[in-house]
Parts: sequence; C-alpha cells; structure tokens
Amino acid sequence: MTPLSVLDLSPVTTASPGSVALRNSLDLARLADRLGYKRYWLAEHHNLASIASSAPEVMIGRIAAATTHIRVGSGGVMLVNHAPLMVAERFKVLEALFPERIDLGLGRAPGTDPVTSYALRRRQDAREGDDFLERFQELILMDRGGFPPDHPFRNVHAEPADVPLPPIWLLGSSGYSAELAAAVGMGFAFAHHFAEHDAASAMLSYRAHFKYRAHFKPSETLPEPRAILAVAAIAADTDAEAERIAASADLHFVRRAKGEYVPLASPEEAAAYPYAPADRERIARQRERLIVGGIDRVKARLLRLIEATRADELMITTMVYDHAARRRSYELLAEGFGLPSAI
Repeated sequence: MTPLSVLDLSPVTTASPGSVALRNSLDLARLADRLGYKRYWLAEHHNLASIASSAPEVMIGRIAAATTHIRVGSGGVMLVNHAPLMVAERFKVLEALFPERIDLGLGRAPGTDPVTSYALRRRQDAREGDDFLERFQELILMDRGGFPPDHPFRNVHAEPADVPLPPIWLLGSSGYSAELAAAVGMGFAFAHHFAEHDAASAMLSYRAHFKYRAHFKPSETLPEPRAILAVAAIAADTDAEAERIAASADLHFVRRAKGEYVPLASPEEAAAYPYAPADRERIARQRERLIVGGIDRVKARLLRLIEATRADELMITTMVYDHAARRRSYELLAEGFGLPSAI
C-alpha cells in the first residue's frame, strides 16, 4: 500500500489562536508517529492569520524530539526568504541531532504577500526576479564544497561540517518544478492541494525524464526518482459528517479568494454564511482538489489519484476547525490504507 505522510500548516481557528495551533501540531505529530505515517512536514507561511506555521525549523526540532519513528521535515523552507548558509546550518544541526529522520523540502515561492516578502528579505542582498536557482546552487555548494578558488565563499563551510544535509525535496505546483527536480536529481513533491497545473502531467513528466535519461541525474542521496503527491483531504465516520466539517474549509477558500485572510470559522458559522452564486462556483471548483467524505469515498478518490500520477507517497493536509476532527481524519486514513502501526 502507498505510504501516507502529513503536511501540517498549524491551522488557526476562531476558537484556537496560533499558540494553541502549534501545540495541536505537536499532538497531531505524536498521533501520526503512532499511526505509522512516514513523514511529518511543516509549512512556512508568513502574515496569514489562518496559519501559525511560520518557523518550520523550530517545529521540526520540537516534533522530532517528541516522536520516535516518523521522519520530520519542511514542506517547505521558502529558500527565497533565507540565506542559503543559514538554511544549511540549521538543517545540518537538525540532522546531527536526529540522524536519518530529517527532510529538507525547498519551495520557490515566498509563502506570503509581496510586502511581507520584502520585509523578510530587506536586509539581504536584494535581487530582481527569481533567484531560486542561484540560492539552491549556493546551498548545495555550502554543503559539498566546490566553489571556484577565487570565489569569496571558497572557505565558508556550513557547520557541523561532518554532517551532510538531509535529503532534499523540491516542492512545486507546475511542470517547471517537476523538470527542475528531475534535472538536479532530487525528490519531487507536487502541491495538488492548491495547484492549477495538472498533477498527473507534472508527476509523469518528472518520471519520463528519468525513463529517457533526458534530465534526471541520480544524486548522492537519490539514485532514482521519488515523487510525493500532497493532497487536501477530510475524512470522517460518515459522508454527511465529513461534509459538515468541510464547510469550514469551503468558507475559508471563499474568503481567501476575496483577499480575506482570517482564522477558520466553525462549521456552524460557515453554514450560516450568505454565499453568492459566484462563491458556490468557487467552492465547486475547489472541491475538485479537496477530497471529502467517509473513508471509503476518500480512499477511492485517493487511489485514483495515485494511479493517475504514479505517486510513490501521499502527503495529506487537513485544514478543519476542530482538532479532534482533524485527528479522527488521520486515524481513518491510517486504517483505510492499512498503515502498519494503525490503531
């Protein structure tokens, strides 16, 4: 059976502020560890009232210390916001403390609005345009060496020097991201939960490049391609209960489309919201990505996605109002997919 993992944004609700959301993430990670999930990744977002996950490196260390088996990583570190040396050192420290349990997922976007992105980078050497590739190359060279003799960073080493970077995954929501991951010989994680680009097209493109050796270059950490599909799903004991819970996610999507970045509302508030016809259309389109239902319905849709994309692994993100309902959703998925330690 396909392995399952967790992508956590630490959702903030009208009943649970950011401090509670972070403690809920720690609780969910302990549960996922017991249930047999493979990875637990923390997102990086800034200046969003609905998401408390702004410092994944901090949460990775805390969660890794509180769990035993599950791999813990970033989903991802937004490299444009950080000096590559700082990223290298933080993740080397994490790898030293928790050997072979850390993942470094890298994203190309800032994970926020333009003004907040500027605030994050204003003390760095600002560049025009997309400098992700330059930063990525610098990160790798900080770890493995290889700067030219006359390069100013020739004698700069990310410490601890005796610890390699953990496995690197490139996150993406487009065909370009898939091709880049194949070209540099890294794992690829596709964000089906918000991507406009077709998931199957991107995932199969990543594998096709390996098949024909057009781009994929096996790396020290990844001799063959490895692809994760990140999917938004809400499972409950019945289809009706799942639909009730998902009302919060529906309203949240409608509000975000209008530029309203607020904490998740309760299902009751969502049910009472005066949706316009355009709002209903947005929800219907979003439901093509958000998978909602009892475990049989959810599992059937996920299996179809696995078959279409040839995903090696599913990473589930669940943004709901009630933490107990979120826990139950992951329990049902673990049972439905027969995870080895499912309770």
